[in-house]
Amino acid sequence: MWTYHSIMQKIEEHRKSLPIASVEKPLIEVVQKNDIVIIVGETGCGKTTQLPQFLFNAGFCREGKMVGISQPSCIAALTAAKRVAEECDVQLGQRVGYSIRFDDTSSSSTRLKYMTDCLLWREALVDPLLSRYSVIIVDEAHERTAHTDVLLAFLKKVQLDRSKAEIGGVLKLIIMSASLVDARVFSEYYGGANVFYVPGRQFPVNIFYTETDYVDAALVTIFQIHLEEEQGDILVFLTGQDETESLERLVQKELEHLPEDKRNLLPLALFSSEQQMRVFAPAPFGFRKVVLSTDTSITIPGIRYVVDPGFVKARTYDPSKRMERLDVVPASKALSLQRSRRAGREGPGKCYRLYREMEFKKLEDSTKPEIMRCNLSHVILQLKALGFDDILGFDFIDKPSRSAIEKALEELQLLGALTDDWKLEEPAGHQMARLLPLDPVYSRALILANQFNCLEEMLITVAMLSVESIFYDPRDKREEEARSTRNHFASVEGDHLTYLSVYRESNELLEQIKAENSEANVDQIMRKWCKDNFVNSHSLKHARDTYRQIRGNVENMGFNVSSCGNDMLEYLRCLATTFFLKAAQRQMDGTYRALESGEIVHIHPASVLFSSKPECVIFNELVMQTSNKYIKNLTRIDPLWLPPHHYNSEE
Repeated sequence: MWTYHSIMQKIEEHRKSLPIASVEKPLIEVVQKNDIVIIVGETGCGKTTQLPQFLFNAGFCREGKMVGISQPSCIAALTAAKRVAEECDVQLGQRVGYSIRFDDTSSSSTRLKYMTDCLLWREALVDPLLSRYSVIIVDEAHERTAHTDVLLAFLKKVQLDRSKAEIGGVLKLIIMSASLVDARVFSEYYGGANVFYVPGRQFPVNIFYTETDYVDAALVTIFQIHLEEEQGDILVFLTGQDETESLERLVQKELEHLPEDKRNLLPLALFSSEQQMRVFAPAPFGFRKVVLSTDTSITIPGIRYVVDPGFVKARTYDPSKRMERLDVVPASKALSLQRSRRAGREGPGKCYRLYREMEFKKLEDSTKPEIMRCNLSHVILQLKALGFDDILGFDFIDKPSRSAIEKALEELQLLGALTDDWKLEEPAGHQMARLLPLDPVYSRALILANQFNCLEEMLITVAMLSVESIFYDPRDKREEEARSTRNHFASVEGDHLTYLSVYRESNELLEQIKAENSEANVDQIMRKWCKDNFVNSHSLKHARDTYRQIRGNVENMGFNVSSCGNDMLEYLRCLATTFFLKAAQRQMDGTYRALESGEIVHIHPASVLFSSKPECVIFNELVMQTSNKYIKNLTRIDPLWLPPHHYNSEE
């Protein structure tokens, strides 16, 4: 039986066994002597959980100062904070806390604070010098997200400003990367900053290659591992929530065909907030977990086997056409190596790559930085809000093209965020900045909806558009049943009103449960309702969380959350006024021409407007499938509603 003493002893033994433990003293000395340090350490070396504790013990949190640890995702911040609190034997929210999009456990006594890049940005809007921090650690910097790249440039300026202002003392900056190539880039960017190497991963990983359709191959590989390999959990990397949910259902279905003594496999989709803690907890006795995830930055205890299809979902943006695409593309060699190393953290592991070895050799060495391939409007709005007026002269690590920057500035001007001379517009620009990390076009939608008296409807719309796959299609013979069942949600006006219908019907169910004062399990009832209606329960819950957060933000800004009721005309006009840069008109051959770019596009088969072929629509997303471009999330509009100053209404 485990006692408190034995548990803490086990934790301490684990900490001492980590590679980073052997370099604690020289690592702290390097940080004390240098204001900027680049740390290179492979997966499993302990840098995320141990370095903050080293800094605390070395006195970097005296006089109420904090060590802030920036993470690329909410799950990474939450799980790392919980682990460190456990190792420190303190209550989460006291010495150790976290701050993520829907949850903030930090307090006045917090000294080690894990947070997402976006939450650190929000703090900077209030305190541009980040004066409460003595050290900022930017973890997983090799992922090169746009938020991380701009954060690194901003922190470079904060260090200089704090030294000039003599406020808050010296800010130490630590950048942690698992990639030596990126570490060299960061070192050069910071004027030859010191690079410190932590010993490598603990155990070898054997790599196996195969070739076939990757979702089906992942299913076969999962059961091959389960039935033939010794104990150890499985981690499968997929490209999106729809795939993780689909594969989870397929695994559950296949388990029914196994002998009862072989059904000890527990599939867990990391997208599910209900399952997150089960993902990181040990599997029940006699069971093996199979974790389905899209997040490469997460370290999950117990993983011995990795299944890597070799693909990732990536956004690319063409500034000349103002067209953003969401494509499934091959991963880079660096990302593939990161994935494989998740198997070697606690013992010898195996990685099954669902493609041929020769295909691996053809992959790009590293992932192209997001800032070089994304719409820069949200990045530039952040920078403007922080007082950076000269965007063309901003010190980016990898500078986007001049045309990409100018197109983003122009888009923000068209959305009403910037004046003609590219200053923040009053009050719209400042209001949109306060609604970050929403995409600027969604922020604009809420501001306009406040004027059109349909803010309640637009809040729901933005929340539903901010998550993946509200509906799901079963990969079996029930596809026709799913389409038929979902028809009662469908609106002749399009997908946006269809999403409103889903949200409102789920709301009515919740209100009914409350009115009956029932002690029934609300989550269980909602999951059953979602299953019966082929609605993705995890996406709907995420949308509800997003709605609550955004509603709180707009109410704090003094907006009146009013509803247009059943009269949807003003709501439809608001959609057209907001998303006018993504309007498309039907052509003689039944295809559509995107008015802004001139691209020929098709209505996606998943849209409720697929068969009706309306004259003019606005859309939210463009995806590539085979050789065709498809537009998703559509609503029919009157072309006369489009801003006359931008489009000729006769087009």
